Amino acid sequence: MPETAPAMISPPLPDAWPQFEQPLKLGVMASGNGSNLEAIAQAISRGDLHAQIQVVVYNNPKAGVAERAARLGLPTVLLNHRQYPSREALDKDIVETLRVHGADWVIMAGWMRCVTSVLIDAFPQRVLNIHPSLLPSFPGLHAVEQALAAGVKVAGCTVHQVELAVDSGPIIMQAVVPVQPGDTLVMLQARVQQQEHRIYPAAIALAALEGKGRD
Repeated sequence: MPETAPAMISPPLPDAWPQFEQPLKLGVMASGNGSNLEAIAQAISRGDLHAQIQVVVYNNPKAGVAERAARLGLPTVLLNHRQYPSREALDKDIVETLRVHGADWVIMAGWMRCVTSVLIDAFPQRVLNIHPSLLPSFPGLHAVEQALAAGVKVAGCTVHQVELAVDSGPIIMQAVVPVQPGDTLVMLQARVQQQEHRIYPAAIALAALEGKGRD
């Protein structure tokens, strides 16, 4: 079903993307099929996002992201969370893996595990996440389902810096997606995900630009 109103993005997508002397070195963390990983890789390939993906870390042996990363020619490392005694122990190995591969920015792209201060403190203000709601509304799991159940008129997605509280931290960019009469969960999820793919690469560039202003 077509939207009666276009999605709104704040701040708007840039006409000219920020460029940097050296490409941003990204470490991507994913648990699912990796569609946001591919959107980021495509933005890099187009020359929009001046970055390179150093490594893809995934925690689910059956995650489709591994096959997608292989198709994109990206190195992958499996760190199965079930083999770790604690979240901190997992994050310690994630940090080591990211550093060995030279990552400066941590991009959570469908990472379905809570992270700890071990990871956040290792990359201060350089851990980003995307969430399928207009935070602070509907944090946690099943955000689109929560939005539909609440009867909201708009849904959306948010890119934010990661802090210890789940789906918290300073907001970098959001996209507002109108909820249409008769929307099913699958329909609305698909439109929200489409906007995730649009804003995440731009939000990475914006976060890096803001980070340079703090340096």
